[in-house]
Amino acid sequence: MDLLVFIFKIYSLIIIFSIMSNSISMDKKTAWAGDNKSPLNAGYGKLMMWFFLVSDALSFTGFLAAYGFYRHYYGALWPSAENVFTHFPFMHGDHPLLYVALMTFILIMSSVTMVLAVEAGHRMDKKGVTLWMLLTIVGGAIFVGSQAWEWGHFIHGSELGAIELGKGVFTLPDGSVEMTKGVIARWRADEQALLLPWKDGADYIQVSGAQMKEMVENGIKVQGANLTHNEYGHPLFADFFFFITGFHGTHVFSGVVLNFIIFINVIMGTYEKRGHYEMVEKVGLYWHFVDLVWVFVFTFFYLI
Repeated sequence: MDLLVFIFKIYSLIIIFSIMSNSISMDKKTAWAGDNKSPLNAGYGKLMMWFFLVSDALSFTGFLAAYGFYRHYYGALWPSAENVFTHFPFMHGDHPLLYVALMTFILIMSSVTMVLAVEAGHRMDKKGVTLWMLLTIVGGAIFVGSQAWEWGHFIHGSELGAIELGKGVFTLPDGSVEMTKGVIARWRADEQALLLPWKDGADYIQVSGAQMKEMVENGIKVQGANLTHNEYGHPLFADFFFFITGFHGTHVFSGVVLNFIIFINVIMGTYEKRGHYEMVEKVGLYWHFVDLVWVFVFTFFYLI
């Protein structure tokens, strides 16, 4: 069902851009019936883009709300982002969230260059539009590539992997008893102890010695993350991560392709001949939207 919704949105987006690109009458804002006055003083194509973005925003809202619900429900077993996203290209050691912060900065800066492209379009500055749109495309491409690289690390997993505990119980320091079946226990850096997902104050509970040996023998080793197992914690974390960041990444990739098409038209002088760069404004709306959505995804998955 989700796949059908996604295909429908992509198809709708293609139709909208096809209409905006090929209809001269719509570019002249004469597509309205009656007294030919456009609502909200917006062109037909721009208003359709707003409709699409609103529907898309509702989709992302639903996904993130579902994520929030399950995160709250499995709060004690939910992985901490600082333990998951610790890698950085060409650097050894753990660098929690550093690369994700860099990716976010690049995407936000691409939104700034898009604003400058739109502003140059208002001044009919073809060279300015060309330069800023090129930088926007480069920023978007870097973000998509970075996301693919991050996915690769998430799927591959850490060097030590983790232990998925077998059937049993564990008594927490506060006296409560938790079932251990399916719970993920991570290795301490020196491999001399297992870190259970529950916390004793600010630190994760550690087990070592005979108790650790028994847990390892009764459990199974897992490495990396997929839709069934996740060495970093609850499998639902990986499911939501793949789906929501993948859905957003597809939007960014689509935006890069659309920006590139408009960029080629700018170079060919298509909008110079039309006398306006409204098409740059339309793709700018889409680009700002995917940037804004990432702010929420970043907040939900990495910061909270």
